[in-house]
Amino acid sequence: MSTSSIPDYWRLAKHDLSSDLVLSRLFEEYDDTVLTSDGNLFRTLIVSIVGQQISTVAASAVRGRVERLVGEIEPRRILTHSHEELRSCGLSSMKAEYIIGLALAWTEGYENIEWQRLTDEEAISKLTALRGVGTWTAEMVLIFALLRPDVLPLKDIGLIRAIEKQYNQGSGLSTDQIEEISQHWAPWRTVATWYLWRSIDPEPVQY
Repeated sequence: MSTSSIPDYWRLAKHDLSSDLVLSRLFEEYDDTVLTSDGNLFRTLIVSIVGQQISTVAASAVRGRVERLVGEIEPRRILTHSHEELRSCGLSSMKAEYIIGLALAWTEGYENIEWQRLTDEEAISKLTALRGVGTWTAEMVLIFALLRPDVLPLKDIGLIRAIEKQYNQGSGLSTDQIEEISQHWAPWRTVATWYLWRSIDPEPVQY
């Protein structure tokens, strides 16, 4: 069983970001938890696939059923189960196909990639080459498995709504406006993202 680790940059990032009054308030309000990772990139990828385009509550329920079916989420365990068995967990037909394909890709070489040696852009390129993995899913892997410090998932609707709520009284913002707001969060945009997620979800986001 792998142990969870927290980012070594977390405290420094909060210090650097504390000049942002919104974030400073969120740091105080949600000081109970931090981002952690068990380093299991494959599991994070599969959980991200499960969570695509469904609510956090629904994703948690489906993930629980998948875990009861396969046990530990690892490639060879998944490959002992059929497409229909995976579907019975509440996965769409397409997601079940994606998960089986990802398990195959891992056994055919992806498990040997030294992900920590790759830049963010290189890791995203490798991940999005896989069927079913888009930019958002790759960014979840960067945040939750690789603990990369400067990821801003602009396709995440929860993050967009949180930014609109915290910085624009809930009114809509364009991507350009959001990018302008977030510019001064670099190089710690992952940390800003984490606390903005916390502001709209009572449970810490985890993949």
